Amino acid sequence: MRETSRILYVLKYLQEQTDEQHPASIRQILDYLEQQGMTAHRRTIAGDIQTLLDFGVDIVTVKSTQNLYFIGERHFELPEIKLLIDAVLSSKSITPKKSSVLAGKLCELVSAHQRSGFAEAAHIAGRVTSANEGIYLVTDTIHTAITQNKQVSFKYYELRADQRKVLKHNGRRYTLSPYKLLWNEDKYYVIGHSPRHRKIVTFRVDRICEVAISEKDAVPCPADFDIAIFCRQVFGMYDGKRISVVLKCKQRLMKVLVDKFGADVHIALVDDDWIQAMVAVSISPTF
Repeated sequence: MRETSRILYVLKYLQEQTDEQHPASIRQILDYLEQQGMTAHRRTIAGDIQTLLDFGVDIVTVKSTQNLYFIGERHFELPEIKLLIDAVLSSKSITPKKSSVLAGKLCELVSAHQRSGFAEAAHIAGRVTSANEGIYLVTDTIHTAITQNKQVSFKYYELRADQRKVLKHNGRRYTLSPYKLLWNEDKYYVIGHSPRHRKIVTFRVDRICEVAISEKDAVPCPADFDIAIFCRQVFGMYDGKRISVVLKCKQRLMKVLVDKFGADVHIALVDDDWIQAMVAVSISPTF
């Protein structure tokens, strides 16, 4: 058992503390093992490294008077981890708390020296994020329903002018046959058939709460349904000249303004029914 533990600690040290720019010597590995309450000889560590190589771990040896070692190929390369962390931290559907935790887990897939450069990425100016801390559970439940070909039921909320969460239709439960979860413009949506609307619709995942899997089988997805065409029709946007405009709209559209321009958008009450906001937009046929 002690030998097995030692090999695992050698692997842990190499994974966490070494990379191409920071190889480690056997002496450094021995010092680390001593900190863990273990003693070993140089030949023993060399044998452990060979065992890990035989197992398939990519350990690169830098030949010299004192050989140095580092983990070569990992499950995710550094540029891939950076891309994933940027996507997580930029997501509008994940709360700052959840995105920070997830980004931290991604950082653990690279060495300590490499992850030190990710610290500043945790502060992205002007981020617009979700306030739904239960989005992980909602996403997992919907994904399970899709896998099991079952319907889901849930409650859906919107934001009012004072940014309070208010359940739509007095908390009535929605029913949906979910077909696919989809990212679009940093928001997460579920696409599926709504029996109430008698057509395929979309719902924002971060606006869903109290989701549950039904015992009823999902309504089959139409054979001629093309999700690519559907997404272009529902989410299609076009770039145009960027200018500042004043939008005047009903208070019920408060959530649309917040979703698009962020919670810090300047909104003023006009009267009991109307609000207005100064925003930056792209003038286009869609706008």
